[in-house]
Amino acid sequence: MASHHAPRRRTARRIRATAAGAATGLLITGLLAAPAQARNDTGGPVGTAAGKAGDATYEPGPCPKTQQPVPEIEGARCGTLTVPENRAEPGSRTIKLGVAIVPAKAAQPKPDPIVWLAGGPGDDAVGEAKMAVDGGLNRDRDVILMSQRGTYSADPALTCPNVDEFNARLVGLVYDAPSTEALHVQATKECRDRLAALGADLSAYNDIESAADLADLRTALGLKEWNVFGISYGTHLALVYMRLHPEGIRAVGIDGILPPSRGGSTAAWSSARQGFDGLFKACAEQPACNSRYPDLKATFERLVRELEAKPVTTTVKVPGRAEPVKVVLDGGSLLTWMTSATHTATQVPRALDELAHGKTAADRAAVGRLEARPPGHRGHLPRSRLRSLLQRVDPVRDPGAGAQGGPGSLPLLPPLGTGAGTAAQLPASRLRRLEGPPGAGLDP
Repeated sequence: MASHHAPRRRTARRIRATAAGAATGLLITGLLAAPAQARNDTGGPVGTAAGKAGDATYEPGPCPKTQQPVPEIEGARCGTLTVPENRAEPGSRTIKLGVAIVPAKAAQPKPDPIVWLAGGPGDDAVGEAKMAVDGGLNRDRDVILMSQRGTYSADPALTCPNVDEFNARLVGLVYDAPSTEALHVQATKECRDRLAALGADLSAYNDIESAADLADLRTALGLKEWNVFGISYGTHLALVYMRLHPEGIRAVGIDGILPPSRGGSTAAWSSARQGFDGLFKACAEQPACNSRYPDLKATFERLVRELEAKPVTTTVKVPGRAEPVKVVLDGGSLLTWMTSATHTATQVPRALDELAHGKTAADRAAVGRLEARPPGHRGHLPRSRLRSLLQRVDPVRDPGAGAQGGPGSLPLLPPLGTGAGTAAQLPASRLRRLEGPPGAGLDP
């Protein structure tokens, strides 16, 4: 893998531990810039002037649409990047990508903004403005958020409401049943056929085109250089972008690393196992957690076996739905829940203990606090069946529910392994264990 080599390196400040949990982060350091107002080539604030980059154009304008209000983009400088859908096809139609630039908090921002690369693939960067702000990325630099092509704030938005409808039904289906798989395949094929019939060149929605979108955005905004920060799939895209378009990249931070050399689906369960084992080990090593939840690993494995052999069926009330929703809890759904629950690891010991002792009645009350999401959003209802029943534990308000150390004391996915492997191939990189939300304590 080729890497971007920065001309100069500097020592980053000590990373601060701040909130619940840790994530693997890789910081690739670049040029040292003196503080100055972040401006484009015309001398105005970034994002306030029209610009071009080959066949791509940027126009200032209204902020991108979002499914729910995003207070963090109120007061942002916004616009639209128009790019060819398929740069390899002469005469390709164009598509529009929403852009929002969250101003830095500092009175004199540094001149090199940070561009945020969302996860997924398919997560909408504009809707993740809160994550970027909560991580402090805009403390002394503007933060630029642009829709991934095909996502909700892009035009066209290649969303799949029927897949969301399947996900809503999924909570009431047996996880590994052949009939469940057939329904999933059917929903996916129907969406693919519908989008193709609308004229979308689906082959153009890929890493290479998305990396070119980023390169065009930087040029069209009149920026000599910027910093790149990606999470999850955004780390994969950041590495592709570095390889194909290294010019203008000052520094890169990647958090929750998925290198292009590892397919997401092939790495998912090995990474999940590392996360599970790390969480169980942390609980076992903390006297308070181990005393209250002894042999958590055995409890988890027993629950998976029992629920797979004898699924639990119940109904729950969900806001926005007149009729109760049927929910099936089996071993597969418990495993799926754990892959995401380890991201907020302090809730897991008590949640598993509650389930092991059959306390589902209290858990069902949690569903009343869940909001049904608009069609076209990934995960119209909870992404796994157990999330709706187990997401009631709040270790911040109830410290006894978590491990002795409280928030941040149990490990998160993904493991350090992918970060260490990636760092070994990037000579100018430093591997850090970051605490808190994405970007917390990062000093590019």
